[in-house]
Amino acid sequence: MRYDLDDLRLFLGTVTEGSITAGARRMHLSLPSASARVRSLEQQAGVPLLIRGRRGVRPTPAGTTLARHAREVLAQTVRLESAVASYTRSPTAPLTLLGGGSAVHRLVPQALVPFLSDHPDVDVRVFEHRTPQIVRMLTDGEADLGIVLDDEARDCGLVMEPLGDDSLVVVGQAGGILAGRTSLTYSEAAEHPLVGLDAGASLRRWIERHVGPHAPVVRYRTTVANLNVLVALAAAGVGLAIVPRRVIDPAGLLDVCALQDPWAHRHHLLAWGAKTGPASPATQALASHLRTASMSEPTLPGHGAAGRG
Repeated sequence: MRYDLDDLRLFLGTVTEGSITAGARRMHLSLPSASARVRSLEQQAGVPLLIRGRRGVRPTPAGTTLARHAREVLAQTVRLESAVASYTRSPTAPLTLLGGGSAVHRLVPQALVPFLSDHPDVDVRVFEHRTPQIVRMLTDGEADLGIVLDDEARDCGLVMEPLGDDSLVVVGQAGGILAGRTSLTYSEAAEHPLVGLDAGASLRRWIERHVGPHAPVVRYRTTVANLNVLVALAAAGVGLAIVPRRVIDPAGLLDVCALQDPWAHRHHLLAWGAKTGPASPATQALASHLRTASMSEPTLPGHGAAGRG
C-alpha cells in the first residue's frame, strides 16, 4: 500500500484543524478536491478514517493511528530533505527568520531544534519584530522568512501561506474566576485585575490598537517582558492575562477561555523574502520545519477551560 505525501499532509491538517475545509486551505486545495482526496485515502486504507459531523470532523481510531504515523513519516521526510539540502548552502551565509512574540515564544523553537540538528552547517538568526516591520524587511530582501499576522500583512505583495491559528485567549488560575466559563469579551476580562506585557511589547500594542480609544480602563497588577512569566503569574492567581492560544502549554494548570471579540481571531502566515531567484534549499527546508511544527502543536480543547485537574 502506497501513500501520497500530500494526501498525508492534507489528512493531518484536517485532523489538526477539525475540518476538511481548513485542511484544504492549508494545502491550497479546493474543498471538492480535498474531499475527494480524503475519500480516496479512506478507500485505500479500507476503513473509515473520519467521523463527519455538523461542526466538523474527528478521527476514528484508525484515523488517529494514521495521523500519528503520518506525523512521523512527514517529520522523517523533512529530515531527509534537510540533510541533503544542507550540502548545497555555504556555512557562512546564515538564514534570517523573523517573527512576532507568540511565534518566537513557541513555534520557532519547535522548528529550530530539529532543523539545526539536521543542518549542522547552517546557522539561523532569529529576530522578534511586529508584522509591519517584518513585511518591510522581507520586501527589502533583509530576511529569508517571516511569520506574520494575517490582518496586518494583506496585499503586501509577498508570497505567503497559512501557518496556523494565533487567536487570543484569556487565562487565569485553575478553579478561579474563569471556572465554568468557555468564553468572554475583552470588556468582561477588563473588569478584573490583569497582568500584562510591558507597554512596548508588540502584543500589548496590537491589543490596544484594536480595542480602540473607548476600551475600558485596565488595572494591571504588574507588567513583564516575557510571555512565560506572564502565563506563570496568571496561573498563580495574580490576575487574568490575555495571550495567544499558541503559547499555552496544554498540560499547564490553567483555566483558558476564548476571547469573543472579532479582532481576537488571528492567524499566522509564513511569508517569504522578496529575493532574486528561487529560495535556497536551506530556506525551503526551514519552511518545511515550520509547517511541521505548526501542524504538530498540541491543541487546547475547544474553546473552554483547559489543563485543570
